[in-house]
Amino acid sequence: MTPQKKLGLIAGNGKFPFLVLNAAKASGYDVVLAAIKEETFPEIERHGAAAVHWMSLGELSKLIETFHREGVTRAVMAGQVKHKQIFSNIKPDWKLAKLLMSLATRNTDSLIGAVAKVLEEEGIHLMSSTELLEPLLAKRGVLTKRVPTDKEQTNITYGRAVAHHVARFDIGQTVVIAEAACVAIEGMEGTDQAILRAGEIMKSLHGEASLLSRALTVVKVAKPNQDMRFDVPVVGVHTIETMRTAGASCLALDAGRCLVLDGDVVYRMADDSGIAIVAE
Repeated sequence: MTPQKKLGLIAGNGKFPFLVLNAAKASGYDVVLAAIKEETFPEIERHGAAAVHWMSLGELSKLIETFHREGVTRAVMAGQVKHKQIFSNIKPDWKLAKLLMSLATRNTDSLIGAVAKVLEEEGIHLMSSTELLEPLLAKRGVLTKRVPTDKEQTNITYGRAVAHHVARFDIGQTVVIAEAACVAIEGMEGTDQAILRAGEIMKSLHGEASLLSRALTVVKVAKPNQDMRFDVPVVGVHTIETMRTAGASCLALDAGRCLVLDGDVVYRMADDSGIAIVAE
């Protein structure tokens, strides 16, 4: 009898880990789930992982020991870990503390990249987070019934230039644009909060609204040298709901490098809300 393939799943928050878990099981993997206490949704325990181990974000040694004990040599990271958690009151274990002390910068790439390097040294290969979900990567072209207007296309062109510059420094992957002016740049708060902040800014303009359209364009890009093992740009149903709340009318993505987690449901919601989505 052929032994079951094992895959370690390091789960953050959101639906992303659930999709990876289901896809891994469908591909014949026996999934060993490392669930982060501060991030992972508790209901993931009911989705058929072979084993579930809860651990704090700071417990790197426990993660490695757990995977060794379970016989895991391949793993995937899926789901957001809020950057601000790194600066919270979570106490790192000795291995993570040593890693943090060795870093010149503590942005997402340097932090998770260093963790990935430690895992490799421990015999645990970190695979692309999209390897099992390639059908959910945004396809090139207009993905909704409505095509971006000329103004929205101008916003997209300008927004892409700004977003790619910002992404180079690993600050954030999303910018919100109106009338070719940058209204908000994603920071530690995450994409949804950046979109909502932009909506509040537009509402506060009052009389200036005649000069600056209230309609917002959201541009979400991958980093220039995006490591597909982690921090891949993700949108879903909640993104559309947030855009609707903020008064955003257009969403631009990087084709082939951004996951649309809820698939066709996202596009149907966008159509119902009059939101245009395009991937380039």
